[in-house]
Amino acid sequence: MLPILPMRLVALAALAFGLTAAIPAQAQRDARSAKPEPDLKDVRYGPYERNVLDLWKAKSDSPTPLVVFIHGGGFRAGDKANLAPALLKHCLESGISVAAINYRLSHQAPFPAPMLDSARAIQFLRSRAGEWNLDPKRVAATGGSAGAGISLWIGFHDDLANPQSEDPVTRQSSRLSCMGVVGAQTSYDPRTIKEWIGGRAHEHPALMAFYGLKADELDSPRAHKLYEEASPIHYVSADDPPVFLFYQESKEPLPADARPGQGIHHPRFGEKLKEKLDPLGIECVIRHRDDYQDQSNIMDAMYRDMVSFFRRHLLREATPRPEK
Repeated sequence: MLPILPMRLVALAALAFGLTAAIPAQAQRDARSAKPEPDLKDVRYGPYERNVLDLWKAKSDSPTPLVVFIHGGGFRAGDKANLAPALLKHCLESGISVAAINYRLSHQAPFPAPMLDSARAIQFLRSRAGEWNLDPKRVAATGGSAGAGISLWIGFHDDLANPQSEDPVTRQSSRLSCMGVVGAQTSYDPRTIKEWIGGRAHEHPALMAFYGLKADELDSPRAHKLYEEASPIHYVSADDPPVFLFYQESKEPLPADARPGQGIHHPRFGEKLKEKLDPLGIECVIRHRDDYQDQSNIMDAMYRDMVSFFRRHLLREATPRPEK
């Protein structure tokens, strides 16, 4: 049975361990600093209030690849404005266009709404590719924490396209060429998190709201099914795209007195994914903050690495990943 947290403890833990912790406070402030104005702002891609996106178009006479930024925030908060200026800059300089999207949060609609909204944004962008000079065959996703998990979920999931749909957006593919993410949880199953990470990471208060579950439902068959369906690693197969992962938390095991939610961005999440991808021949690059010599400028260096990864897979690739 999963532990049930007292509400007061849940509230404190939520403040102390929001899933935005994957990205340092300075990086979050930088994300709100000056960025060039998007070419298209608050474009509606779906029927819900938060179904909006911004688009920065790389200068090119031919259709450009696209990176779609999906914000973090524990599925409870966050905004497309959190796109890091460094990531935007390095992408545009490389000839890669960038979109930043919002999606419904867990208090508005639980899983799978954040994933399906984000997938629809990708399908919508593909539907406008000709109009906006985008190459629909070269699309990647990026994000931190919750946005990282959504990116991986879409990347590993079967294609959500419905060729018979009357909706021209739904007819588009949701498949990705690659993913580059920060602080990703590769499983959202509390049982798996407890096994992999230990401590009390599996007690993170965002999880209950993400699933729309009540305390007495956490160990039910319905909950177990949701845990599997929400976990990106559950969908991995041999035809999946390559992945770049970055982590900042310590690689050490959690202390015995770890607090609820501590370790929710542990590098072990990435290691377990790599263990599954390597035998399939799928590239999985893992970077850790300790890999960077200049600790004062980690995020810019990391984004350079991530965009270099995007360049390898987006600037050379002319065909989408096969349908699953």
